[in-house]
Amino acid sequence: MPPTATPVSGAPDRLMLIDGKLCASVGGGWLTAIDPSNEAVLGRVPEATAEDVELAVAAADRAAPAWAATSALERARLVRELARRALERADELLELEVRDTGNTRRRMVRDVTMATDLLEYFAGLALELKGETVPSTPTGLHLSVREPYGVVGRILAFNHPFYFAASRLAAPLVAGNTVVLKPSEEAPLSTTVLAELCAEIFPPGVVNIVTGTGLDAGAALVRHPRVKRLTFIGSVPTGRAIQRQAAESSVKHVSLELGGKNPMIVFGDADPETVATAAVAGMNFGHQGQSCGSTSRLLLHEDLYDDVLARVVDKVSALRLGDPTRDDTDMGPLNNARHLQNVMSHIAAAKEDGARLMTGGRRPGGAQFERGFWLQPTVFADVTPGMRLFRSEVFGPVLAVSRWSDDDDLLAIANGVDYGLTASIWTNDLNRALVTARAVQAGYVWINGNSSHFPGTSFGGRKESGTGSEEGLDELLSFTEVKTINVVLPAQLP
Repeated sequence: MPPTATPVSGAPDRLMLIDGKLCASVGGGWLTAIDPSNEAVLGRVPEATAEDVELAVAAADRAAPAWAATSALERARLVRELARRALERADELLELEVRDTGNTRRRMVRDVTMATDLLEYFAGLALELKGETVPSTPTGLHLSVREPYGVVGRILAFNHPFYFAASRLAAPLVAGNTVVLKPSEEAPLSTTVLAELCAEIFPPGVVNIVTGTGLDAGAALVRHPRVKRLTFIGSVPTGRAIQRQAAESSVKHVSLELGGKNPMIVFGDADPETVATAAVAGMNFGHQGQSCGSTSRLLLHEDLYDDVLARVVDKVSALRLGDPTRDDTDMGPLNNARHLQNVMSHIAAAKEDGARLMTGGRRPGGAQFERGFWLQPTVFADVTPGMRLFRSEVFGPVLAVSRWSDDDDLLAIANGVDYGLTASIWTNDLNRALVTARAVQAGYVWINGNSSHFPGTSFGGRKESGTGSEEGLDELLSFTEVKTINVVLPAQLP
């Protein structure tokens, strides 16, 4: 018989949620959360083990039948209540997010509202979980119904902890599934607040939140045979590993939202100043470039290349690097030491390959930056398709600028990477823009825009950037299985 998770009250450490109870890990281990700006200790969260995951999945499995039998409108009501309660604690969540991730306050201020918007959106779709009838025979009744999978496992990335955790609860819960959610160990604090809210709102076992490492808790969740539906947000190598591990234990429906090396395609008729401003915005420097959708390849037509490059370098050089809790800071530290080391290796490779460093590329000077995981915002010019910086996702504040001249070669250049998440197209020629949008290999495309997500539009990648999509109706339906029912009637009435 598995051990019982022990509730802890009045402890200074933050807790996770299993079977309706806030608790520590069965094994008694803890993970320490570090402020990436100065390496100060922010707190501790339980280091969940495979035993804790077993408890969480068992609780979710027990709760699944009653939750699936709950009316869709009641499930939606509770999801809306979660949105309301999260907004009440928005200031606390913002403080935790900024200190735990290193992302700037002015960029993170939107994350709680974006999360609650998606909670409200999916709650509003509750009655869209429809089947269909098919006129296969003149006398029979052939219909389908949508049913929840049961237990859903969700494993999340560190760059938007609360947004990912709260918003990604919405679709599986509204569809009638129970959830075991594992946040990234690199930024887990805000999800403990989510655990407190869910403990107060949902029946025991409907939502379970385990804070542990990917190698231990994450792997146990992926391999658990009772987790039929699994999702992951993170890197391509980890996504591949999850697919392998999942297949080794049982047949699962796995969807992945992975990385990108996203092109911003600029034609010669675009306005240089508008493009330069958009290029800096599209790199998400307020998140230190730690965003899978960042337009990290700036593909400039040769007529604009020198002009736009100079403007981009000026704008990036002027970004204010510093305390992420200040409203006037443009960029904070990277999330953790290991990630900083990885980004620096990409910078070293770019130099070796002959890319031209225009600004940044090193740790900033000054006493303020002696501790923490700091890197200047960086721009490389003259990046060619053969260079590693052109092909590899950095997931950091490093923009690669490339020149192109021939329309016939443009799409080969834009599509010449393994990724296919987002693309941004800039031109005043609508026909050219639409033709390019259809031909570019990306799942989410902007024309004369970038970076923003729009409510109700499905976000997902092509090629190595993932499988499935999120943030739209397709996500909700993906958390259901279709059952077909055939009613055989007499050929004619008696």
